[in-house]
Amino acid sequence: MWPKPVKPSALTAARFTNLQPASTLAATTKNAFIVAPQWIGDAVMTEPLLRRLAARGERLSVGALPWIAPVYRAMACVSEVIEMPFQHGGLQLQGRWKLARQLKGRFDVAYVCPNSLKSALLPWMAGIPVRIGYTGEMRFGLLTDRLANPDEEERPPMVEWYAALSLVGQANQVGQSGQAMALKGDLRPVLKVSQLDLDDALEPLTRLPHLPTLARYSYVVFAPGAEYGPAKRWPAKHFAALATKLDRPVLLLGSSKEQALCEEIASMANATHKGQCFNLAGRTNLMQAFAVISNAHRVVSNDSGLMHVAAAMGIPQVAVYGSSSPDHTPPLNDRARTVWLRVDPNYQPPLGCAPCYERVCPFGHTRCLEDVSPERVYQLL
Repeated sequence: MWPKPVKPSALTAARFTNLQPASTLAATTKNAFIVAPQWIGDAVMTEPLLRRLAARGERLSVGALPWIAPVYRAMACVSEVIEMPFQHGGLQLQGRWKLARQLKGRFDVAYVCPNSLKSALLPWMAGIPVRIGYTGEMRFGLLTDRLANPDEEERPPMVEWYAALSLVGQANQVGQSGQAMALKGDLRPVLKVSQLDLDDALEPLTRLPHLPTLARYSYVVFAPGAEYGPAKRWPAKHFAALATKLDRPVLLLGSSKEQALCEEIASMANATHKGQCFNLAGRTNLMQAFAVISNAHRVVSNDSGLMHVAAAMGIPQVAVYGSSSPDHTPPLNDRARTVWLRVDPNYQPPLGCAPCYERVCPFGHTRCLEDVSPERVYQLL
């Protein structure tokens, strides 16, 4: 199915919950600090929010973890990227206090994109006067202006969920009565990297032995991983079978954690079609992955961070969905197609369990992915 266009607005659960609305925020704000998500896909999906803030005159500085920072350097609306020296898990209070002292006095407003309590600590420690985010993990004292968490059953599109933060304090967009907020305009994320930077990123890869030419449109990219868990991963055997159907070589991208998965795919495909697949998982940094994707003829992936990167670059792609939903996290790209058996009227018995949003299939069969044939994906390419 083609991804549905984002309409104004499916975010019917977002309401003002603070007692001090920042009604003059847009007119007075000059410097904004953005606390970025910790996942690549989520970072990409914040781009429409940042574009909206920049369009009304806010200068944006993004605080991002080092492995996420390249995403924000590819956003034209971002003036500064501040790499935060934190790790997944733990409060790391000493490091947060140190960075907060460096940020103190620099910003008028902070937008906290993640829902975690720890993500709201830094703006509060830095004394940023207006701190905006969702209530999240009961962050009543840490945020000055909050949106209520949408109902988990509703799950609005994530780009809208992030973009709604730009409506806080916009009196003409939402009233004190708690009316649903309206989002207008183009909400498709966009990433842009200069050709010079892309060429510089690709250059080290051209020296890798046995790798095919990285000329534009000369290969297909597979991104078979999904950090969230196996309930979002199309089976390795299906990726391998698809690779053998293609008339171009396949480059496999992923993190070091996905190196074994990609090697399994390459081994199966190369057993019958020698030299068809090349495993780059764990051998590229994020900017190099951007460069490889930007030159690809097509991209095939699960619902993952690299899927959103390909979409934001406008690359033709097919995305396979299992436990998640293309209504919630679609590839917002006019050249994207998605496969989700949940909405296929010809698939029997129907997948009443999808989307479950579980990391591992609760029933153990993962039919939502196992039953998506390589031939079906091939036809969409």
